[in-house]
Amino acid sequence: MPKRRGRPLPPSEDRLLSRMRDWRAAHESELSPDGLDEDPDLPDARVISLVLRVGELMLASGESTEAVSEAMLSLSVAFELPSSEVSVTFTNISLSTHPGGDQPPITGERVVRRRTLDYFRVTELHTLVEQSALGLLEVEDATARLKQIQRARMPYPNWGIAVCFGLIATSASVMMGGGLIVATVAFLATVLGDRTSVVMARRGVAEFYQMTGASVVAATIGIGLLWVSIELDLGFQAGAIITGNIMALLPGRPLVASLQDGVSGSYVSATARLLETFFTLGAIVSGVGAVAYIAVRLGLDVDLEELPTAGTSMEPWVLVGAAGIAMAFAVSLAVPPRMLPAIGGMGVMIWVIYAGIRSVFEVPPMMGTVVGAVAVGVVGHWLARRTRRPVLPYLIPSIAPLLPGSILYRGLIEITQGTMVAGLLSLVEAVAVGLALGAGVNLGGELMRAFQRGGLAGAGMRSRPAARRTRGGY
Repeated sequence: MPKRRGRPLPPSEDRLLSRMRDWRAAHESELSPDGLDEDPDLPDARVISLVLRVGELMLASGESTEAVSEAMLSLSVAFELPSSEVSVTFTNISLSTHPGGDQPPITGERVVRRRTLDYFRVTELHTLVEQSALGLLEVEDATARLKQIQRARMPYPNWGIAVCFGLIATSASVMMGGGLIVATVAFLATVLGDRTSVVMARRGVAEFYQMTGASVVAATIGIGLLWVSIELDLGFQAGAIITGNIMALLPGRPLVASLQDGVSGSYVSATARLLETFFTLGAIVSGVGAVAYIAVRLGLDVDLEELPTAGTSMEPWVLVGAAGIAMAFAVSLAVPPRMLPAIGGMGVMIWVIYAGIRSVFEVPPMMGTVVGAVAVGVVGHWLARRTRRPVLPYLIPSIAPLLPGSILYRGLIEITQGTMVAGLLSLVEAVAVGLALGAGVNLGGELMRAFQRGGLAGAGMRSRPAARRTRGGY
């Protein structure tokens, strides 16, 4: 195998595409009228089980519907399942294969009932699929590797993930000039809110109320510090605590995945993920809004002109905060450690582009958000292709510095102070910024995909399922 700088080159993707073409040509010949197989062999049940289990684990760990479909089709081709069809929705996976001749089709199905975001397993599963597609693993080896991935521990301990969840709020507070005390309290408030949601989960409480409970705990602590700051004239940016907690809870992953599924033509999954996003957003709004309303009714006066925001600053502590948010978000999603430096750099990049565009051209926040998100989408897809890793672990944490936490907090305060129209407009702006983030990173991916030859299943610019249903397929 050729080498580059002393290291073996990764297996060529052309080899995968060539193997797929050869197999498909041979299979079509077998099913032609001249070469019809009178007594076809039944598909290997181990292969069907492997394909379904890999797809189930990928979907449950946070991968997009399109990527799961491509991975399952790649395994079907690699292990020669005849006439395979794959269907993946938000919670259901099915695989159908037809042996040919007079044999009936064989169909298997799996249901995803529990989701745990774990991009470490997603990355390992992509490696398993690629090695299988390139002929480096047999069925027994791939099955054994799958069991190892299922039993493997995440690269970070549970307490480390909880700490990094708090560091998201801390980094956001630093970006907004909250200072050491505010950043420390933001960390404690967010960790305490997260632990509250964990306790509620263990008691079987629905996830909506878990998110509401977490936001209530953190918002109460933030409002408490704000009251102390006003009474003692300390000048703390206590609102940064609530803003940081909101950014830690905002559903960046389902938002990006929903738009990605919609672009790829998986409209059922896209709708379900988007509904999940709005339910999570509703839980956050309910929790923070209730605390803010009670605080205003008790006489706490919040000055809208002094609400925390990073604006378009590019001061060193703001850039450090942007990198910190991205990397802490990545750790909370169990992204492999070797990917963290690139993610931190992309977090700084998206903020610099956003702030630079707004400062130079004086455009609204949405325009800066779209441009920054597109740049991250292009770089993230390029890195994923170059390193042969899934793209979502690069994209989801990198957009975290632009999540609309401060806009959402402003809207809730405006509503509690009686300016309903202004508050609703701020909430709509927050939703629009979130959608701009998701659309931007997906547009960056589409720009990269338009010029690539293939992916895990050879689904490039000439063979994308969604494209075949539109004018691009004619």
